[in-house]
Amino acid sequence: MRNRKPRIFRHRPNGGHYRRQDRDNENLRLIPGSFSNGKSKNNFKPHQSVEKLLERYKILAQEALSSGDKTLSENYLQHVDHFERIVSLKKSNQNENKSQVASVTKVQDKNLSSNSETNQDQISKNKK
Repeated sequence: MRNRKPRIFRHRPNGGHYRRQDRDNENLRLIPGSFSNGKSKNNFKPHQSVEKLLERYKILAQEALSSGDKTLSENYLQHVDHFERIVSLKKSNQNENKSQVASVTKVQDKNLSSNSETNQDQISKNKK
């Protein structure tokens, strides 16, 4: 049995930690999930949709402007601009996918109809 060196645990200021595997090996291995303490950096749930985040930042920008904080409002408006671009890109990708699916479906329908016509021709020839 190998004699193992004791592991060193260090804590980060945000409550997470990382573990050093070997004292000889200076590479640090991060523990999955060690940085997540249940809260994301911007206090939003990571599984929220882009559309919900867009609306949320619009509301935050309005609230910041009404409280007189123009800098914070501008920051939120930059987030709004970012999410609007993502939403428009997402919609354009969906439209492209729909058009591609429609064109593939048309080609498949053409192939099916030509195959059925060919099969019917062969059946009528076989009957003769």
